[in-house]
Amino acid sequence: MLLFCINGAIFAATPLRVVTELSPPHQTMQNGEVAGLSTALVKAVLTEAKLETQIEMYPWARSLRIARSRPNVLIYNMARTAQREAEFHWIGTVAAYHFGFVALSHRTDITIERLQDAKTLTIAVQRDDLSANFLMNNGFAIGQQLVLAADITESWQLLINGKVDLVIDDPAALADMAASLKLPQEYIRFVYAIPELAQQTWLAANIQTSAELVTRLKQAHHKVAATALYQQVMSSTYHPLQ
Repeated sequence: MLLFCINGAIFAATPLRVVTELSPPHQTMQNGEVAGLSTALVKAVLTEAKLETQIEMYPWARSLRIARSRPNVLIYNMARTAQREAEFHWIGTVAAYHFGFVALSHRTDITIERLQDAKTLTIAVQRDDLSANFLMNNGFAIGQQLVLAADITESWQLLINGKVDLVIDDPAALADMAASLKLPQEYIRFVYAIPELAQQTWLAANIQTSAELVTRLKQAHHKVAATALYQQVMSSTYHPLQ
């Protein structure tokens, strides 16, 4: 059990956990430990808050389930949606994304000029992911256009194996994703940006997390946000729509 000291008072709390998913270059696995651009910011926040814990990596749906159900669990990178607003405490932003459709380069038959053009194609999306929910809200259906995957790696494997026509990812992530899959970068291409999915994503905490811990984390994030590290990470993950 962890002990936290805030304003001179010591109180016991449920052990702190941090969960995330694999999503290069933001969350990667290096030598058995979670790394990546956003992970560097999260670790800086934890260090500033004088908190120690291991970051755990799972498929997104599992990480989200853990973060929703247990106090003192942090999760990143979380899209801040109306549905999720009351489920979490929102600590601070740790990444910026510009999502869109990605295809294999040899698929020259794929041309998308507007979102609805993709309805003739199949798209791998992660279960409980913002992109999946957005497409379903815009008339895309599971079992027709959409194929659900456990995580981004499974989505990409479906694309590589020709099981789907498209995946959704950030153009800034393509080089790292290609490297992690041992693919030449020219093997894939960014096809179409989805403006509605452009956003900054968050480090968030389960809604039952103690107010003292939430305050401590927010204060730590505020200090980290003033550092060169934060500016570098946020600018390196932010790219104009292509």
